[in-house]
Amino acid sequence: MSKKVIISCAVTGAIHTPTMSEFLPITPKQITNAAVGAANAGASIIHIHARDPVTGRPDQSPEAFAKFLPQIWQNTDAILNITTGGSPFMKVEERVLPALKFKPELASLNMGSMNFGLFPLLKKYTSFKHSWERDHLENSTDLVFKNTFKDIEFVLNSCTDNGTKFEFECYDTAHLYNLAHFVDRKLIKPPFFIQTVFGLLGGIGTHTDDVAHMKRTADRLFGNQYEWSVLGAGANQMRVGALSLASGGHVRVGLEDSIWAGKGVHAKQNSDQVMKIKKIIEEIGLETASPKETREILSLKGKMNTNFG
Repeated sequence: MSKKVIISCAVTGAIHTPTMSEFLPITPKQITNAAVGAANAGASIIHIHARDPVTGRPDQSPEAFAKFLPQIWQNTDAILNITTGGSPFMKVEERVLPALKFKPELASLNMGSMNFGLFPLLKKYTSFKHSWERDHLENSTDLVFKNTFKDIEFVLNSCTDNGTKFEFECYDTAHLYNLAHFVDRKLIKPPFFIQTVFGLLGGIGTHTDDVAHMKRTADRLFGNQYEWSVLGAGANQMRVGALSLASGGHVRVGLEDSIWAGKGVHAKQNSDQVMKIKKIIEEIGLETASPKETREILSLKGKMNTNFG
């Protein structure tokens, strides 16, 4: 593990909808400002999704990403991490297209199929701004987020020749074993950047024992060949992040994962969450990694070897 802490910030995602927070970045300008603001606040990795600028619906077309990626690339030195997860309702062939076109240093990759329950959020809202939002939540009662071995290998083979490395998103213990399978087949080279995800219905929970179990399993499977990061969904964001920091790991924040800045208080900007976790990092005597240091820790190919410009 690195001695410096990598802060990732996922600025918009595909889970939360416009009704849930007026501060959720939707338009290309909003996503650009959110990404640059998070980077300026201390995030060295910006995890990026795209949305329809009118309805806020997730949009995985390269054209949607092209409306803001060059601007972010020009205005920050942060590593731009493009999603290949897109939305759980999309096919893998659609989800991989932006990473293929823009050849990023880093892309996310979900490491297993899973139930993906967003429907509990329906209890919190009586009406929605856009018709797709209710369907998005209701349909998750019968949703399997499909990431089969074939899907994962397809993404790996599609992007690896471009020099893209991956943020391996692991929502449960089995996903760590899936990753180990591809390591054993030598389709993935160290260091592995493992993002363990806690608190989404269908994946592992947020109990301290859950976090420790994922860390122990990753230690046993990957030894000193990986960098461990966590994201806690919703109100668990900072608590789970603090557990990672206490165990020598990295952390992810952002409005994709939580729209909150405290109990009952919406985060007005992604940078609010970055500054909050950075303060925790500094108060326990740790330092945040710069983009340059993050590239060295993860052995990335470098900003100029992408197709953003």
